[in-house]
Amino acid sequence: MHQGKLVFAQVMAHLPLSTSRRCVARYDGEHKVKSFSCLDQFYAMAFAQLTFRESLRDIEACLGTQGRRLYHMGFRSLVARNTLANADAVRPLQIYADLAQHLIGIARPLYAKEPIGPDLKETVYAFDSTTIDLCLSVYPWAPLRSTKAAVKLHTLLDVRGSIPSFIHISDGKTRDVNALDELLPEPGAFYLLDRGYMDFARMHALHEAGAFFLIRAKRGLRVKRRYSYPVDRINTRVICDQTVTLEVFHSKQGYPTALRRVAARDDGGKRIVFLINNMQLAAQVVGELYRLRWQVELFFKWIKQHLRIKAFFGTSENAVKTQTLIAVATYVLIAIVKKRAMLPRSLYELPQIFSLTMFETTPINQLLTPLPPSPEDDRQIALL
Repeated sequence: MHQGKLVFAQVMAHLPLSTSRRCVARYDGEHKVKSFSCLDQFYAMAFAQLTFRESLRDIEACLGTQGRRLYHMGFRSLVARNTLANADAVRPLQIYADLAQHLIGIARPLYAKEPIGPDLKETVYAFDSTTIDLCLSVYPWAPLRSTKAAVKLHTLLDVRGSIPSFIHISDGKTRDVNALDELLPEPGAFYLLDRGYMDFARMHALHEAGAFFLIRAKRGLRVKRRYSYPVDRINTRVICDQTVTLEVFHSKQGYPTALRRVAARDDGGKRIVFLINNMQLAAQVVGELYRLRWQVELFFKWIKQHLRIKAFFGTSENAVKTQTLIAVATYVLIAIVKKRAMLPRSLYELPQIFSLTMFETTPINQLLTPLPPSPEDDRQIALL
C-alpha cells in the first residue's frame, strides 16, 4: 500500500495546475491528444532535469520501472519514448514559455526582501546571454558558422534571489545587443550590462523609460568632460567621477544627453570605467553594484552543469526550445519550493539532493534536516 507523498510529487505540488490548463487551452496544445497530456509531458521533462537523464530512452526506462508509482507522481499515462519525442517536436512551446513566466511571477515576490550587497531598495537586474553549442549536421536550423551551430539564451536576472525574470532564445547569429529590444524597461530599476551591450540609442531608450543602466565603457570611448566631482582616492578605489557628453557624431545622435563616468580599480589594480545615467548614486557604490552582474554568469554556469540544456533530447527547433524553457521553469519551481518550505540549503544544492530522493516519501523539510548523532557515534568519539 502506498504511504506518504513522493518527493517528486511534493515538488510538483507547487506547480499551479489551473494556470497550466489555461496555457494549454490558450494555444490548443492538446488538440487530438488522447492520452499523453501536456502536464504529463512537463512532468516527464522536469523529471529528466531533476534526475539528470541522458536521453529519451533513459527517461522511458527509469519511469517504466516505476509503473506502480507513476500515478502517485502525477502521471496519468505511461511515458513512451516516441510519444514524448513527438510531443516535444510538435506541441506549442509558448505553453511552457507562459507557464515559466507565471512561475517567475510567483517566485519574485518571495525573494523581494533578499539582501544584496549595496543598500538599495530599487530592483537590480543583470542582463546577459550564453551560447549553447550544437552540431550543425544535426541542428541545421541554427547555423552559427560554416561548421558550427548554436542557440543563445538571453536572460534578465533579478539579483535578489537569482530569479530569471525574462528569457529569450535566439539563434547563434543574433547579436546580443538586439535582445535589448525585447525588454520592457521597469522605471526606477537598475540594469547591469556588459560592454558588449553598448548601443547608445538603446541605452537612451532605457533612460527615457525612467530606468537606470550601468555598463562598462569600451576602450577608446571619446567623451567630453563637463564637470568633475571630488573623490576619496585614499580610502576608496574610485579614481574619478565625472559628468560627460559623447563626442562622436553617431554616438551623440543616439544619446544626446549627459552621462556619468566613474573610473575605479578592481581587486587586481586594473582600471575599469563605468557609464551610468544615475547622478545621485555614490561613486564607491557604482563598483559594488556592478559586481552583482557576476550573478548572471554564475546562473549560466550552474544551469549548464546541473540542468539538461547542453545535451538535447530532440533535434527540432521546437524540441530544443521546449526543453530549455522547461529547464528554466524547473529551476524557478525549485526556488519556490525553497522559500515556501523554508529549506535551509542553497538553491544550487537542492536539485542535487532531490535527484537522489525522487522516489522517497519523506517530507521535504525533514529530508534536508541533518540527523542527530547516534549514541554509538558519541561513544566512538569518546574513545578517540
